Amino acid sequence: MRKHSIFLSCFLSFLLLVSSIPILSGCKNSSSDLTVVRLNEVAHSIFYAPMYVALEEGYFEEEGLSISLETGFGADKTMTALISGEADIGFMGPESSIYLYQEGNTDYAINFAQLTQRAGNFLVSREPIDDFSWDMIKGKDVIGGRKGGMPQMILEYVLKSQGIDPEKDVNLVQNIDFANTSGAFTGGTADFTVEFEPQASLLEEQKAGYVVASLGVDSGYVPYTCFCAKKSYIEENPEIIQAFTNAIKKGQDYAASHDAEEIAAIIKPQFPDTDAALLTKIVDRYASQDSFKEDPVFSEDSFLLLQNILEEAGELKEKVPYDKLVDNQFAEKTK
Repeated sequence: MRKHSIFLSCFLSFLLLVSSIPILSGCKNSSSDLTVVRLNEVAHSIFYAPMYVALEEGYFEEEGLSISLETGFGADKTMTALISGEADIGFMGPESSIYLYQEGNTDYAINFAQLTQRAGNFLVSREPIDDFSWDMIKGKDVIGGRKGGMPQMILEYVLKSQGIDPEKDVNLVQNIDFANTSGAFTGGTADFTVEFEPQASLLEEQKAGYVVASLGVDSGYVPYTCFCAKKSYIEENPEIIQAFTNAIKKGQDYAASHDAEEIAAIIKPQFPDTDAALLTKIVDRYASQDSFKEDPVFSEDSFLLLQNILEEAGELKEKVPYDKLVDNQFAEKTK
């Protein structure tokens, strides 16, 4: 009798094991099934909240992708990673793709999805100013950005729109690395600095600076950051680009339908050193000025505006055809 019970017990264990095999093998997107995509971002900023929502909510895994994220700390470095083959997809200002195309590179970078539609930086003053106007920076030292980079060009674009000559009316400090501008400002350099979040709000918390203007508001809608890949990569991997764009759209949908506190809670793991309340404040600041696009389509009007900004900054040799550097087929399919 005991032998029969032992046999029965073993047999039942075997059946349980066998019955579990189809379930285990049918699990959606186990790590071994995912396609690794190397993504290089220009900076790690709360400004890119919809992308981090997609990462934290598992939207890329739902699309069969595993994202390996690296930060380039500058569009020039991110583009270098892309063209050298160290990254599959680059996330940066689309002006970088124009520069690459102008150099005559045949395997140029094509923009396939737009994430943000306003500048994400702010003008920070050393002293609080209740009724700021742009003419207050005339004759002052201002920490700007790298020549030819989107932050610097947007600053110049805003200044010109306010009747201020960037070369004559202000002293632009442009020899400080992107990652070190807030530290230089805290250390006593310049009267104003242009900062992204969380640096702008951190300066406020430290009472070392005060946000007095939003370049995103004062410059209007501009295609500030986009995802791009080399022409050859898109041609060889359209299913990966589509899956990636689908995940980004899901992140955009979440950001458009949830409040700042909910978004901040989702992306908190991406910014472990940022206080939850501060994170919520920053997300709200960006959302309230309509920084996040609700779909990844990069319109022709936006591309034309970008080229006008480049032209004004003296960075455009000649206009580039929209259909050469923008491919909306993947973004359109997410609608």
